[in-house]
Amino acid sequence: MKTYQIAVIAGDGIGPEVMDQALQVLDATEQQGGFRIEREEFPWNSEYYLEHGRMMPEDGMETLKSFDAILFGAIGDARVPDEVTIWELIMPIRKQFRQYVNFRPVKSLPGIPSPLAQGEDIDFVIFRENAEGEYSDSGGRLYAGQEGEIAVQNTIMTRAGVERIARAAGRYAEERGLKKITSATKSNAVIHANKLWDEHVRRIMSEEFGGLEFEQYYVDALAAYFVQRPQTFEVVLASNLFGDILSDLGSGLVGGLGLSPSGNINPEKDYPSMFEPVHGSAPDIAGKGIANPVAQIWSAALMLEHLGEREAGGRILEAIEEVLAEGRVRTKDIGGDATTAQMGEAILLAMEKKTSVKAEG
Repeated sequence: MKTYQIAVIAGDGIGPEVMDQALQVLDATEQQGGFRIEREEFPWNSEYYLEHGRMMPEDGMETLKSFDAILFGAIGDARVPDEVTIWELIMPIRKQFRQYVNFRPVKSLPGIPSPLAQGEDIDFVIFRENAEGEYSDSGGRLYAGQEGEIAVQNTIMTRAGVERIARAAGRYAEERGLKKITSATKSNAVIHANKLWDEHVRRIMSEEFGGLEFEQYYVDALAAYFVQRPQTFEVVLASNLFGDILSDLGSGLVGGLGLSPSGNINPEKDYPSMFEPVHGSAPDIAGKGIANPVAQIWSAALMLEHLGEREAGGRILEAIEEVLAEGRVRTKDIGGDATTAQMGEAILLAMEKKTSVKAEG
């Protein structure tokens, strides 16, 4: 029986609450799927920082390296600057483990209306370059606190980085029988970095994925098209900053951040990939037991698919869709009054029913 080693970092705020539900779902999936999950939980969060002066131990990255995947909750606490929580925990994992694909599904879910759907389902994915680009720790400030203060922030794009994210998007489209790749750019204004992006994305698509339709839009126009005709997209390819913004816009099209999962993926599996909900730590509702656990649970499903357990991941998504379609159990953010635990329990029950029906059949 296949065994997967999973590192769990629940993080701050609502992270531990939604993570608890996701782990229960994983336990049920393990029982149904013919594989084992061995997990280890790490208390690396803002409390850890306040006690130890760092977000993870000195050997934290070496520890994580031995796992098959990382399931992450949320990070952020008013007592610790965001640049600390992000650049000392999330960013080192993404960059050192070469998780150069940030994968974000944008999908209409049953029972969750979108004013933009116009009778057609929205169903596309965003491939965001996740290791370089605009989110590079390159630059600095001069004359801090003085009238002539200067800040410089450098965008780092490499030919290798552009090529590998383009290939990842193209392979995904081909493997799933999709037909079109849409690239976001702003090369009319960002004339060095984005022209490099355009040239090599276009070349990779032409030379290696000639069977796919390829289109390219300036990112501001593309944002408008997300609103006007979201049903026309299949795979959207974007740099780190553009992908970040477009992904949150995509979440808004289909119900909000509480329903949106993501994967930070190393396609070659040389290092563990990390899966996390898009929402933040939501300190305003932390501890109240009302956070929506769907994004965290769906992130666990993406993790299983990445590990090769596509059927098991699919069962989780089917259960989520069934609960949302039925509409009896919903958390406050999607129009209900259910608790975090009640939402998780409903998804578990839906999974159990499907398993029973399959066994009887």
